[in-house]
Amino acid sequence: MTRTLALEIAVQDPAGVRIAREVGAARVELATALALGGLTPSPATLELAVDAAGADGPEVHVLVRPRAGGFHYDADELAVAERDVRHAIAGGASGVVIGALDADGRLDVSAMARLRDAAGGAPVTLHRAIDVTADPVATLQSARELGLRRVLTSGGASAAIDGIDTLRALVAAAEGEIEVMAGSGVDVASAPKLAAVGVDAIHFSAKRAVTEDGGVRMGSASDGVGGYEVTDRDIAFAIRDALAR
Repeated sequence: MTRTLALEIAVQDPAGVRIAREVGAARVELATALALGGLTPSPATLELAVDAAGADGPEVHVLVRPRAGGFHYDADELAVAERDVRHAIAGGASGVVIGALDADGRLDVSAMARLRDAAGGAPVTLHRAIDVTADPVATLQSARELGLRRVLTSGGASAAIDGIDTLRALVAAAEGEIEVMAGSGVDVASAPKLAAVGVDAIHFSAKRAVTEDGGVRMGSASDGVGGYEVTDRDIAFAIRDALAR
């Protein structure tokens, strides 16, 4: 059987969704603050992203992450995440991307089941919380037992290409029962190498930084008012074309 490699692009706005549609991506992961690893986007962002995807465009999967930092959440944070999952599905998302760890750094199975149930049967992806667990293969098995659709992972490394051996082990452990999607630092050079280990999907942001210097410091940003990132059409097409070769 010929394996079909899916493309997923991490985007922050409707413009990114439109680029993903042009590229032919199967999905987008919709988030905000990608520079922080991604946070839950606003309801209006989701609404406009779904409109941009259209009926025949990429599926919109919403990252639900209530704050930056680690993935061990208190009761209030979990309550926020649960409601955000429900709001995302009600708002037209095709699925959600979640992750919660316990105090010992293992997958919080109880919290994950709660968030999975809040999705009401929609596809659920375990995000890169898996990469900060001590044993990503064991974490994948837990995700599989929870009935999650896929895991987004760099193989426990900062960049997926550096975790390629673990990614290979994750593909073997998945046994075709849960999808393995490689992501983090994916570029033109690394994308084909990652695809070659047998992952089901490649996740990339194709982002470009935009900086502004307002002369007055805002918050804790080191560069004045702070920069931001946008989806770059040329980078997205270059990665897609590298995978097609």
